[in-house]
Amino acid sequence: MLATVDLTEYDLERYDRQIRIYGFREDGQRKLKEANILVAGAGGLGFPISVYLAAAGVGRLRIVDNDRVELSNLNRQLLHWDKDIGKKKVESACEKLSQINPKVQVEIYYEEINDRTVSSLVDDTDAVVDAVDNYVARYALNRASLEKKIPFFHGAVHGLTGQATTIVPERTACLRCIFPKAPPRETLPILGAVAGTIGAIQATEVIKYFTGIGELLKNRLLLYDALHMEIEKIDVKQNPACPDCQTYSNKSFE
Repeated sequence: MLATVDLTEYDLERYDRQIRIYGFREDGQRKLKEANILVAGAGGLGFPISVYLAAAGVGRLRIVDNDRVELSNLNRQLLHWDKDIGKKKVESACEKLSQINPKVQVEIYYEEINDRTVSSLVDDTDAVVDAVDNYVARYALNRASLEKKIPFFHGAVHGLTGQATTIVPERTACLRCIFPKAPPRETLPILGAVAGTIGAIQATEVIKYFTGIGELLKNRLLLYDALHMEIEKIDVKQNPACPDCQTYSNKSFE
């Protein structure tokens, strides 16, 4: 991806410490500045993802969520405070993100993510980051990313465990390849710090993708066990019979 935007003196000073990273440099910052990223969810994962992407200087963040802030959210959803209870999460998130980095354009959509809405929500974005809490929405986002040929950064948490992977259409296994069937719906137990860890990993993967540095979690599923403080990465492969890949991929996989 060829960056075409200019960096201002403000940009050069604000992002100086990351621009100094080997391979990142000013061109990497330009690529972040022109990126338009959909963050699907403004909760426990959406908090660290959107905060770190905003702080890193992503040009535009599109935040989608159809929930309102509840007291039980506040142990992990740190974009929302007691004063925000009852407020739309997207509005609460936009307020804080605009203060974290006023140069980042934040778009908000108070909508449910499903097969009917997902195409328009993903339109004109360069990447999708999974911060939802159900596989109905995840599968819809997976299909939309495959159809539009844009990367999908998956993350999920449960109690003291979490997982993350980076999906690049026609180059990696998709979400449906890895998880053919959705787990049962439940009210998930979650430690806030675990959501913070997985969300930070997802944000890091997004930044690496756009700047072209490092090795992504392509065809690898990272498993995080906070209880025993263990991290494991397992290889995953595309399923030739995956209905989503068969529908939206133009490439044959062995």
